[in-house]
Amino acid sequence: MTAATPTRRLPRRGIKMTDVALSEVLRMRERKGEDLLLRVGVKGGGCSGLSYTMNFEDVNNINPNDEVFDHEGFKVVSDKKSLLFLYGLVLDYSDDLLGGGFQFNNPNAERSCSCGSSFSA
Repeated sequence: MTAATPTRRLPRRGIKMTDVALSEVLRMRERKGEDLLLRVGVKGGGCSGLSYTMNFEDVNNINPNDEVFDHEGFKVVSDKKSLLFLYGLVLDYSDDLLGGGFQFNNPNAERSCSCGSSFSA
């Protein structure tokens, strides 16, 4: 089991990542291409009402309503509407066989589903 690691706060307000999550994201990005950023957001759906979204995008796909966080040259982007639900989010990663993968630890979530991919606020 991988223990939670210390978090790194991205510049300005917004999303935090553990060192383990950052390492995994950088490893995945390396396989896909260096000119990619990580977009984290929220959409309606899931068993608790809202679902997390996370994907790689071309660095040229930054919209005017996006907040961009630069951390050691790595960009994390989220639209301002999603940030209303994501402020203070800690993105972690676990390599456990059961329940492993990215984990969203969100202080704004009033309720989460058991898989951790959806929440209500």
